Amino acid sequence: MGSCNVTILLILFCFLHFYSVTCTEFEVGGDAGWVAPKKSKDGDQMYNQWASRNRFNVDDKLRFKYSKDSVLVVTEEEYKKCRSSHPIFFSNNGNTVFNLERPGLFYFISGVGGHCERGMKMIIKVLEPESPPQSQNQSSSSSSDDKNGAVYIRGAAIASPTTFMLLLVSFF
Repeated sequence: MGSCNVTILLILFCFLHFYSVTCTEFEVGGDAGWVAPKKSKDGDQMYNQWASRNRFNVDDKLRFKYSKDSVLVVTEEEYKKCRSSHPIFFSNNGNTVFNLERPGLFYFISGVGGHCERGMKMIIKVLEPESPPQSQNQSSSSSSDDKNGAVYIRGAAIASPTTFMLLLVSFF
């Protein structure tokens, strides 16, 4: 009977691993890092070009590596003006990790005078999380607030993978 329990636990582990959420950490600017661009015709768009080559999802992380500078998250208006007296987020530790905790747009600028104007600014678009496909049996009037971690199969809610594992383990 003991080997049966181990087999079931291995199957459950594989099941949970399959449903695990992954996130990616991006190093802003690649090897160059978060630095003021040199004068060039594309220098003012350097970071937006870098961002456009990547796809960002909720819970991905941005790592900013820099020296004698800072990273600010600001509003769209402050981004356009290249200044902020009240940033949403501020860091100047030289190795900043910023978590993209929601879908939508994030506006980043350097806090050092003149750097933003030279192109040390970036807009990140975080994609909406993929929702599971709705089955034909699920009514179209179902609320979009049903994002409680449950897995929907053929219109019926089943417990989340973690709850499912706890339920099965409790039988042994």
